[in-house]
Amino acid sequence: MADILGLGGRVALVTGAGQGVGRQIALHLGGALNSGGVVVNDYVLERAEAVAAEIRAGGGMLAPDTNEAPVVLVDRVARESGLGTMLRGTQPNATGVRVQLEAAPFDTMITWLATLEARYGLAIDSITVDRGQRQGLVNANITFSQAKH
Repeated sequence: MADILGLGGRVALVTGAGQGVGRQIALHLGGALNSGGVVVNDYVLERAEAVAAEIRAGGGMLAPDTNEAPVVLVDRVARESGLGTMLRGTQPNATGVRVQLEAAPFDTMITWLATLEARYGLAIDSITVDRGQRQGLVNANITFSQAKH
């Protein structure tokens, strides 16, 4: 049976998402495997922010915040992923941002990269990865750009 709430990769705008049925729909769509993300909307900002935080904490997907500059987005998601202290440089460029990571856990970096592309539309233009001094750690130079959707 087909999922009647399936998004097929599209973004959903859920109004009244701060409570009740709207909240439940936002949580469901945010956690759906084929979701393009959810815009959580409610006339009480605190409720909308709480639901958005709940979706994010559960591994769900929010629609990209188009008002956030790529350099700010990269820094925020790195901190949320546990890579904040490994960032050695973030520099905006004409199409996105350049990033340097030092002594970053490889698996964590890969998850971070996938999150930036899938959830926020940042594509990797170029990447150089070198083995770190300890097993499982890497140094990386990455250039991101806004993906074309």
